[in-house]
Amino acid sequence: MTNFAIPTRGEVSENNQAIFDNLQKGLRFVPNLYAYYAKNETALGDYLTFQNRKSTLKAKEREVVNLVTSQINGCRYCQSAHTVLGKMNGFTEEQVIELRKGSASFDPKLDALVKLSASIVENKGRAEEASMQAFFDAGYTEANLIDVVIAVGDKTISNYIHNLAGFAIDFPIAPELEAI
Repeated sequence: MTNFAIPTRGEVSENNQAIFDNLQKGLRFVPNLYAYYAKNETALGDYLTFQNRKSTLKAKEREVVNLVTSQINGCRYCQSAHTVLGKMNGFTEEQVIELRKGSASFDPKLDALVKLSASIVENKGRAEEASMQAFFDAGYTEANLIDVVIAVGDKTISNYIHNLAGFAIDFPIAPELEAI
């Protein structure tokens, strides 16, 4: 696999330099994924706007979608980043691994979200009827369904970027699991 270089602050546009500075202030570093987006004049700002949009899903629920999508898409970078973020949002290491494996026995509502997210990714948007019904039976709404699809799309973009570019993972490496 060809490995693509991550640009430094000095190698990106002024607009992207300002975004780097904001990321540095907020996160204390610029993740390689975000830096890679800065090779394009508008992609980093566009992606961050998309990623940070208001959602009907709670942060913990978005992490469920991120972990499941990244696992199915085989993105080691996003598996690693969202393992960290999942723990920051209250999941234990064991729960993160269970989510990545395709279930949430510790929370029936999240389990329905895991199953629907996996079905959406695996079936390219044509989720199995049973997973859809379980999602709605768990108390989710059509507005939530739209946000799940948007979260899957968001994460798929990042998964594909890393899977194509193969740059270094700058988070603690998540343990390898078999695909869901």
